[in-house]
Amino acid sequence: MSTLAIDKAGPSRKIKYGSMSRDRAWALRWSYFFLVLFAIFFLTPPIYMLITSLKSSAEISAATNPWWVFHPTLSNYVELLTSNQFLRFFWNSSIVSLAVVLVTMLISVPAAFALARMKFWGSTTLATGVFLTYLIPDSLLFIPLFKMLALVQDYTGITLLNRWYVLLFIYPTLTVPFCTWIMIGYFASIPKELDEAALIDGASWLQTLTRIFIPVALPGLIAATIFAFTVSWAQFLYPLVFTTSVDQLVLPVGITTTLIKGDVFNWGQIMTGALLGAAPPLIIYAFLMDYYIAGLTAGATKG
Repeated sequence: MSTLAIDKAGPSRKIKYGSMSRDRAWALRWSYFFLVLFAIFFLTPPIYMLITSLKSSAEISAATNPWWVFHPTLSNYVELLTSNQFLRFFWNSSIVSLAVVLVTMLISVPAAFALARMKFWGSTTLATGVFLTYLIPDSLLFIPLFKMLALVQDYTGITLLNRWYVLLFIYPTLTVPFCTWIMIGYFASIPKELDEAALIDGASWLQTLTRIFIPVALPGLIAATIFAFTVSWAQFLYPLVFTTSVDQLVLPVGITTTLIKGDVFNWGQIMTGALLGAAPPLIIYAFLMDYYIAGLTAGATKG
């Protein structure tokens, strides 16, 4: 009877496994279909930017196929990379972004450690409030921030407006809340036995943070660092409002304000500048994508 039972169960199992394999095949087909649509949708703009950057102004204005370069040229790249003005924009963006990353890490890492491990009354509510501040759009904040800095300048005489270093005080309002939230989730995922053992051995909270948690939470730190750098590098509204002189502009604002003159758009150099500006974040993501995903995943599922 056991043999009969096995024989009867055999075809049903084959049918079940066959249906599962067909379902998996269809799932893979649909997955590849949507991945192709996703790639087409998101890769079309940068491809068009690259094609346009290789054209001269005359070819861009001509009534020819916009998706083909008949006379490729690197003149747009040469003109921008040899322009002191463009290099100044690039330098300002680099200094601001790196400084904001440093300030953000110095604030968010200790804050996240305190909120995640040094439990005190209201720590959970405070952690949630820190994240909620990130949800306030910058389009609502730039007016009160402008008024505050204007008052500081009036009362102290310290020139803050129309200086690139004013962005060092403004950008952390965008980067610190989210980076703190990421690190809270990552620190909360680390076993409590580690800090308990360190405290028993006589380590202070600062030593526990620097010698145990930071090395273990390296993926989360990298994720927060990449986020802070990306936000600082690509921010447009704040530098547009708080800086006006050409020598104080950062790259996103500098490209639009100097390469667009009235109703004349220098599309070749605009596309070239946009591609060159996108290169640093693209390189960072290419080498550190795994750490970024790991840090965001831990921050989203723990805590």
